[in-house]
Amino acid sequence: QVQLVESGGRSMQAGGSLRLSCAASGRTFSDYVLGWFRQAPGKGRDFVANIDGSGEFTYYSDSLKGRFTISRDNAQSTVYLQMNNLKPEDTAVYYCAAALTGSDEYSYWGQGTQVTVYS
Repeated sequence: QVQLVESGGRSMQAGGSLRLSCAASGRTFSDYVLGWFRQAPGKGRDFVANIDGSGEFTYYSDSLKGRFTISRDNAQSTVYLQMNNLKPEDTAVYYCAAALTGSDEYSYWGQGTQVTVYS
C-alpha cells in the first residue's frame, strides 16, 4: 500500500503562483511513477503531469506545458507541482497518484486538494 496526502491548495487571484505537495508513505517511493491530475467542477478527471521514479523524465498535458512543473524529492518521499500564472480555468481539485514503474495503472490516489483561482 502507498498512502498519498496532498497539501498546498488554496484560493488565490489569477496570475499568481502556487506549489502543491504530495507526501507519500508505505512503499519504496522511487519505485513509483507519480502523477498529478485535476478535476474541475462538473467535469471528469484530467491528466496534468507525471514524473518517473528517478525524477529524470517528466511528461505534461500539452495545454499546461510551460506553466506547470512537476518535480520530486525521493529523500522526502514527496512530489510537487509548481503552478505559475494561474488562471480561473485552473480551478479544480488536484490529485496525486502513484503507479508502480512498468504498470499502466495508477493504483494509489490521494484525497485531493482544492485550488480556486479568481479573476
